Amino acid sequence: MISKAEVEGIVNEALDGSSDYVVEVSVSENNHIVVLLESDEGINIKRCVQVSRLIEGHFDREIEDYDLEVSSAGLESPLKVTRQYQKNIGREVAVTLLNDQTIKGKLEAVNETCFTVSYKEKELVEGSKRKQIVDKTIEIPFSEVKTTYIIISFR
Repeated sequence: MISKAEVEGIVNEALDGSSDYVVEVSVSENNHIVVLLESDEGINIKRCVQVSRLIEGHFDREIEDYDLEVSSAGLESPLKVTRQYQKNIGREVAVTLLNDQTIKGKLEAVNETCFTVSYKEKELVEGSKRKQIVDKTIEIPFSEVKTTYIIISFR
């Protein structure tokens, strides 16, 4: 069986020195290999084909039967690695926490352990009879995140 570590090693070697990076590699029990790539400038199909051919060159289909899928992570995919968060600073995100709370706001900052989201929330302000919209900022540890998606807007 082909291992995830083998595939990651091949892909990381191919991407070394470029702005491209691996978001995810998965290998199922029946050798279905999925490689999701990303880049600071955006991944094109030519790069996916190049990486696919490189992987195919390392494995012999006569010895190991496998299916291979190499693609970009895409806008509809959740953010998975810190570098994706950094690339998307300034964009609107929807973050679902492990406790199932969802926060929608603007991704403001990222470091190795957490990221910051600013958002607006209605709350009762002291001295006011009605709830008012208040600007808030929250620092979210990656360890508390279930999923983070970019909110696609066509405004």
